[in-house]
Amino acid sequence: MKKGAIFASGSGSNVENIVRYFENSKTLSFPLIISNRKDAFVHERAKKLNIPSYFFGKQQFEDGEVLEFLLHKDIDFIVLAGFLLKVPQNLLQAYPDRIINIHPALLPKFGGKGMYGHFVHEAVVDAGETESGITIHSVNENYDEGQIIFQAKCPVLPTDTPDEVASKVHQLEYKYFPEVIERFFY
Repeated sequence: MKKGAIFASGSGSNVENIVRYFENSKTLSFPLIISNRKDAFVHERAKKLNIPSYFFGKQQFEDGEVLEFLLHKDIDFIVLAGFLLKVPQNLLQAYPDRIINIHPALLPKFGGKGMYGHFVHEAVVDAGETESGITIHSVNENYDEGQIIFQAKCPVLPTDTPDEVASKVHQLEYKYFPEVIERFFY
């Protein structure tokens, strides 16, 4: 069985969805969650899911402490689910083509540093886009520039608010992210 680590910086709704999807899997498991924020709600979700969660600061990612921890835990791959820290070179080198991320827009539009969560949905509405969606991509040294693995679209109506777009995008995330993880890492 392959073991994955989930990295998250926020509430962890995608984390919970992924963990629940793979609860009875015989091929993939998620034995731990890592956050770069001590106060992230994902730690509460982890407790509820009976999965250990760990906090590591930016320096610990950069100096290799996180990498050593993952290797010690025999982690085979990494899934970013609302993780806002740039993945350092040491992790990219240790996990080539084994780190994926989900982005709440149709890349290459509305990606890059600072484009996450509500900022993305506001930008989509402000630009008058007629569609948005999700992009699941491999992770490289640049924000949101890794190879696109999967995209799914939803309509954006002229009357949609950023919150309404967010709701549509979340539904796509919950439906497709676990399925893509399963296909990609199986």
